[in-house]
Amino acid sequence: MEKAAAAAEEEHEETWAWTWGAGTDGQLGDGGFQDHHLPQPLLLPPPCRGRVSFVAAGGAHAIALTSDGEVFTWGRGTHGQLGHGSVENIPHPEFVKSFENYSVTCVSTGWNHSGFVTGLQIPKPFFLLPFRSSRFLPNLIISASGQLFMCGDGSFGQLGTGDNQSRNLPFEVPFFTSKHVEKLALGMRHSLVLLKDNSIYGFGSARRGQVGKSASKNQKFYNIPRLIDGFPNCKIVGLYANGDHSAALDESGQLYLWGRALVGERDDDQPRAAFPSLSISQVALGWHHALVLSGGELYTIGAYRHQKHNPTLSENAVVQQLNLTTTSSTHHELSSISNLEKVPPIEGEQVAQIAAGTEHSALVTDSGALFTWGWGEHGQLGLGDTCDQVVPQRVNLGGRSSGSSVSSLGVYCGSGFTIAVSLA
Repeated sequence: MEKAAAAAEEEHEETWAWTWGAGTDGQLGDGGFQDHHLPQPLLLPPPCRGRVSFVAAGGAHAIALTSDGEVFTWGRGTHGQLGHGSVENIPHPEFVKSFENYSVTCVSTGWNHSGFVTGLQIPKPFFLLPFRSSRFLPNLIISASGQLFMCGDGSFGQLGTGDNQSRNLPFEVPFFTSKHVEKLALGMRHSLVLLKDNSIYGFGSARRGQVGKSASKNQKFYNIPRLIDGFPNCKIVGLYANGDHSAALDESGQLYLWGRALVGERDDDQPRAAFPSLSISQVALGWHHALVLSGGELYTIGAYRHQKHNPTLSENAVVQQLNLTTTSSTHHELSSISNLEKVPPIEGEQVAQIAAGTEHSALVTDSGALFTWGWGEHGQLGLGDTCDQVVPQRVNLGGRSSGSSVSSLGVYCGSGFTIAVSLA
């Protein structure tokens, strides 16, 4: 009996990836097709333990990226967004064979599309050599790094392939073949790409200005990547997209917003510098809100559609009415009174990582504690119910020791589901 208990405890302690929330398309990756209101084990292959470096969570599918460049996908596959050559939903992570000979460096998910940036493509026999000599490398490399591959729904041109066709296998975007892609961010039906030369391109749905200035007001989409201009002379270090929102962050901590309005009521088809009084270190976009981390303080921009601010929490949730100047890179100035709602601080903890789903949010503290709040209809808060929460609530990840370092835990929010992984 003691052996059985010890075995059960050992199995419990071995959990290193968790998932919860909406699961009817298999997006929880737990082998089933139902919602879960508490964290469940995510069925990533055992060899991935300690190797997952990032997870992208979309409308109802997800991508896990390992430290050595392998990718696994699962969830809704109805448009081919899983990249396995089919349109089936898959309830557990599967290796994407198209990248067997690639090292993938960046991944992102939209509502029904996926993107992958690759490093050097090297023939598999190279990995089987007893040693790797750099003098043989020039003969082994097939293609350069920084190439972009897309799959899934292309009905709004969000794959950037020059047509509006969907693809169920990763397809290299010809436009970027001679360029070097560094970062990728996918919104609901649009895509953003940051190149090594610091230029940003957008493609897909253009109705809210999320891919930059349109040739006409009636332009609904662009299926060929187009340069998004309007940035000042600055180095872009972060690129973000969700819903119809687009954002970028420069190395000084200046945030740029465009697309559907988060600040004020007017959509914008040019990047605008927002909240210049803040030096922002992290950004997470939702559909109707965003999170920004600045100087250790966490703020929300916008509002949750399902839940407004609770005035009874005014002592803890400080609403700062800041008269902040939002400045465009073309030196036109737009002044607006913007609501930044300060997220209640967690006593004795510092925020280390943030994430935003459609209308819910999550954070990890410097001690490795996980908190969620916002929309909870599908159990995506991981608290055992379907209630909304106006302030961060601690999530209990069974089998994970308290006090784990933040570097070992990452949290990622999809539309109505959440994933937490012990990172590489």
